[in-house]
Amino acid sequence: MKIVTIKELLEADVVCNGEMLGEEVYSACGSDMMSDVLAYVKDQAVLLTGLVNSQVIRTAVMMDMRCIVFVRSKVPTPEMVRLAEESGLVVLTTKKRMYEACGILYSNGLVGNKVKNV
Repeated sequence: MKIVTIKELLEADVVCNGEMLGEEVYSACGSDMMSDVLAYVKDQAVLLTGLVNSQVIRTAVMMDMRCIVFVRSKVPTPEMVRLAEESGLVVLTTKKRMYEACGILYSNGLVGNKVKNV
């Protein structure tokens, strides 16, 4: 699925790196706990979260993600936007709640991969 399709499906606004909306992504995960993302998630290209702090950007970079979608109308800070721009991450924001946003993406073919064994 192209990131632009995610933007359209979630009626999201682009915060940064909109020139990368044509990139393909193949999986996603949703979490407000970055420790769970680090511990259990693998090969996810899109992170959906309602957590707004710079650790979200750092986690996404560490996990080689391509896009972060902030749910529940959350807006990243200027520092977060700067980090995302420098890291080449597309950042979107949507009014939809996490459950709804994940469901929409899943029902349109964006799946989650198996989690790492702990």
